[in-house]
Amino acid sequence: MVVKLSESEIQRELLDLDGWTLEGDKITRELVFPDFASAFGFMASVAVAAESMRHHPEWFNVYNKVKIGLTTHEAGGVSKNDIALAREIDSFYNGRRTG
Repeated sequence: MVVKLSESEIQRELLDLDGWTLEGDKITRELVFPDFASAFGFMASVAVAAESMRHHPEWFNVYNKVKIGLTTHEAGGVSKNDIALAREIDSFYNGRRTG
């Protein structure tokens, strides 16, 4: 069973995550890329990692921007799975991972 983190636990985790904020029952971040191809390539790389984690983002893409929301539906809010996926997303965005 996946457990929902408390708001204080989430806020503590957010201190180590660049640009992520708590919005309702999810953590969110908007990322900007040089162009559509870069944004889409990033999404494809994250999709492969998310699938291997069996945890999938909610996201929205317009041209060079990707807005991501992470929540664990079965927990009713943010769980450690969301924090782990946020770290993976950050590693792709910051260029530490390429696929």
